[in-house]
Amino acid sequence: MALIPAFEIGVWNAWILMLYIPLHPLIMMPIDKLVGTGDIFKKMETPSFTKTENITNILSNFVVLFGLFIYSIFLPLQLGTIWFYVGLVLCVLGVVTWTLAIANIVNIPFGEPWKKGLYRYSRHPMTLACYLIFIGTGIASASWIFLLFSIVYIILGAIPTIAEERFCLDKYGDTYREYINRTPRWIGIPKS
Repeated sequence: MALIPAFEIGVWNAWILMLYIPLHPLIMMPIDKLVGTGDIFKKMETPSFTKTENITNILSNFVVLFGLFIYSIFLPLQLGTIWFYVGLVLCVLGVVTWTLAIANIVNIPFGEPWKKGLYRYSRHPMTLACYLIFIGTGIASASWIFLLFSIVYIILGAIPTIAEERFCLDKYGDTYREYINRTPRWIGIPKS
């Protein structure tokens, strides 16, 4: 891994591995039409943030995330190296996880908490999948800078999940509290 990688615009740059993140809403619609009821976006309510959570959310999504996307345009992948293959595996794992989480949401009735499928093993599988894509992209491009900013994004991005859980506790009450006690926030075996 180079401390400062070469900058060049190209087709085989890191942006290819990151395409799923901005395009996932377009992927959600056909999945919802095929196996769902067409109300997936209604199921995704936005929680209210405290002032600190709002600032953190703006920093993570509009500063760090946007910066990573711009940087990925100029960041060549390290094709043919072990870095590329390890990063590619993590990115593919992230895309598959995110797509399965979308399919899980589609199959959950409207007005119920999401606790089936991947949501049995993680309270935030889509967020976890996004993190896998970022870490995988950083490894595939062998960029310490990209990895560092990905870690900053992960740390800042963990704070809005607290607001989401607070929102779900208010909305679903004890049902969601039992879910929190049983299911790990990021990944793990659910408690019986």
